[in-house]
Formats: sequence, C-alpha cells, structure tokens
Amino acid sequence: MNNLKREHIQAFKEICGDNYIFVDEESLQHYSHDETETLSFLPDVVVKPRTAQEISAIMKICNEHRIPVTPRGAGTGLSGGALPHLGGVLLSTERMNTIIEIDERNLQVTTEPGVITEVLQDAVKARGLFYPPDPSSRGSCFIGGNIAENSGGPKAVKYGVVRDYVLNLEIVLPSGDIIWTGANVLKNSTGYNLTQLIVGSEGTLGIVTKIVLKLIPLPKYDLLMLVPFASLEKASEAVSAIFRAGFTPSALELVEIDALQIVSRMVDSYAVPVSDDIAAHLIIEVDGNNMDILMSEMEQIAELMMQYEGGEVFFADDAQQKAELWKLRRRTAEAVKIAGYTIEEDTVVPRAELPALVKGVKELGKQQGFHAVCYGHAGDGNLHIRIKKEGTPDSYGDEAMTKSLRDLFELTRSLGGTISGEHGVGLIQKPYVDIVFDPVQLALMKGIKKTFDPNNILNAGKIFDA
Repeated sequence: MNNLKREHIQAFKEICGDNYIFVDEESLQHYSHDETETLSFLPDVVVKPRTAQEISAIMKICNEHRIPVTPRGAGTGLSGGALPHLGGVLLSTERMNTIIEIDERNLQVTTEPGVITEVLQDAVKARGLFYPPDPSSRGSCFIGGNIAENSGGPKAVKYGVVRDYVLNLEIVLPSGDIIWTGANVLKNSTGYNLTQLIVGSEGTLGIVTKIVLKLIPLPKYDLLMLVPFASLEKASEAVSAIFRAGFTPSALELVEIDALQIVSRMVDSYAVPVSDDIAAHLIIEVDGNNMDILMSEMEQIAELMMQYEGGEVFFADDAQQKAELWKLRRRTAEAVKIAGYTIEEDTVVPRAELPALVKGVKELGKQQGFHAVCYGHAGDGNLHIRIKKEGTPDSYGDEAMTKSLRDLFELTRSLGGTISGEHGVGLIQKPYVDIVFDPVQLALMKGIKKTFDPNNILNAGKIFDA
C-alpha cells in the first residue's frame, strides 16, 4: 500500500517548504511513537504543514497515489492513534498553533488544532471564561488531539467531555476537499451532525484544521479535599453515594495507594499522607459562585464519606496545596509507566459498578500473573488500569496479554461498560472491538469510513481493519 516515492517528497517540499519536510533518522524516530506503551513504527517522511490549503494539497497527492497518512498532534495519545504503523506520511499539526479569536459576546473561541490545551484554557480564563475539558496531559496535548479522541479529564464529571463544547469544525477530507461540518450555533437540527461524527473519530475521517468551541463563565471559587480509605472497594462505593445524595462535584478522582506512592516519589512530594492502612484516596472538588454553599457541600460530603469508612479528611487550604494535589494526580500515568506499568487500559462502567470492576481487575491480576494499579475519573466510572507483567512491556501482539485484556474487557462489558472512556480504540484496543460492537454496528462504521476515505489512506488500520 505504501507507494511513497522521491518525487512525492519533492512535491511536499514545494507545498510546505524544504524546512518542514523531514526524512532524517532522528526526526523519523521522534515521530515513530506516542505515549502508547513502548511501541515504535517509523514513518517514511514527516511533513509539517501550516494551513488547511497545504494539507489539502498533500492529501490530494496521497489519495491519488494511495500513500498512507497518519495525522498527529502532540503525541500524547495512549491508544496508538498517532502511530505510523504503515509507514508513509506522518502529518504533524504542530505549526497550526494560533488561537484565532476569542468571541466574548457569543462565548466562543476559534482555534487551530496545534494549540496546547492549557494554553487555550489560560487564554480564555484571562477573559473570565472557562473551557472545562482538561485531560491529565493538558500542559502538552493539543486541542486537535483532544477532538480526535473526544478527551475528558477530571472536570468531565460535572461539565462534560470535548464533544459537549465543539460547535463547528473545518476539516480536510482524504480527497483533499476542505469543508466546515456545521455552524457556530448552540442548536443545529439541519441534516446529519457531521461535527459530532468527527469528534472521537481518531483522525480516520478527516484532518481538523479549525475548531469552534463553546465557552462558559469561569466559576469564582473551588474547594478541594482528599479522603483516605482503608479499602479500595469502599472508596469505589463512596463515589456513587455522593451523586445519590444529590451532589455534583466538579471533579471526583480515585488514586490507588500503589500509584500514589510511585508518583509521590517521582515528584518528591509529601502533600498526601501515606500509611500502611490506606488503600486509596478520593480527590473531591466542588466549584461555583457562592462560597457558603460550597463550604456546606464539602462538609456534607465529608460526613457522607464516614459512612463508607473514609479516614481523616484533608482540606486543601490554599491554591498551592490544591496545585500540589492536582500535580500528583496529573502525573500519575507518567510515574507508573516509568515504574514499569507500561500497559494502560481505559475502561469505563456505570458509576455504581465501579467496585465490581476494581475487584474484578485485582482478581484477574492474581489469576493471570500481572500487577495492576488503578486510578482515574471515578465520578464518571472511568478507571485507568496500568498493568505490569514481567517480560511483557507491550500488549500489542502479545498472546498472553491479549487473553488477559480480553478477559478484562469482557468483565467491563458484563458490567454495562465499554473498553475506552477517553483514550480511544486506535491500534491497541482494535483486537477487542468485537466485544462491544456486533457485526451490524461494525459494518455501519466501516461504511462511514469508506464514504469519507474510499482509498483507505487516512489513519488506516485504526479502530478496525477496513
């Protein structure tokens, strides 16, 4: 399938300029991997276009000559979505990094895809506005990658995921055609919703070049507390109890003690108390515009936690303590990967089934000889499971680990869940899509892919094989 030739590379140079086409070994190695396990696949060429028109010209060449194209944002993905496993063209959007307009009248922002998520959040925050989706990698990931994976993060429990904020997208199709998918409006019942089809499609249907996002007013206050539990299952049970009692935290995160110990050592932090009788912590945040109401909510939640054997509650007193707690949570994935937990899964179940999922994960680990640490967005039922198995750095293509993960995903499905909450299917979860999709569903999805990309050149082999 890879029909890339020297004359094609020369054509890319004429489109983007010599300085933005790379074939040297160092560049190819750099773009051969993302944060997915320890996998690496070399592209044949790296291109860094600046405009939708340049991408269009590149895609026309690739479509005509059946050259594989792998779009890439910041390379922070965890499902292999940006891995160029077929070689060909690695198309990086990193030069498309301008916030085009912050529209305060309509509470919207228009941005290019290569803007770092936290940079965009800070820019709108300076205007008193709020873009809530905040994946753990927000300090390095791109908005475009967030669109591709329909990212969430801690704030999703109250405010929703990326999909809930995308109003309109400019995309380049595999054919090279440039289209807008919708309109810059809050309601749109005009035809099929192409915008929402692109969100979460993992770069398989089109390359996003401009993004219009909805914003909301920035809450004035937030409060944060940490609750220790002697039992991981009790901590999981407490999660749904908070919502049943009528509270909606702005964040509700679970961190198992093993993961917390690892990340605390890595960042040299003692912000969180760790002792032999603690199995997990819940990080609970509330936000709003009335401090008295927030204080009352936190007091009531703290009392409720006692019913689930929660230990002494730690309240973050100031911005520094809050930042320290969030730093520990956000760097957990990085820390446990360095510690050898290279395989990460992204399961999600209905909130009340979280205790059964946690228990099942631990039992599978004992049966099949792997160790797992759990953390993640407990308020959504979205549990990140990091796995370490001696001699098995990757799950991709490993027979024993494939069986273990199939059992894990079967468990997740039996609890009413699915195999990815926010990381996507990509290359890594692809062998397991039959667990959650029947043949009719898969046929529909493949039909959509064929309509957008009849020559199967754009991120081919991700989610499913055409």
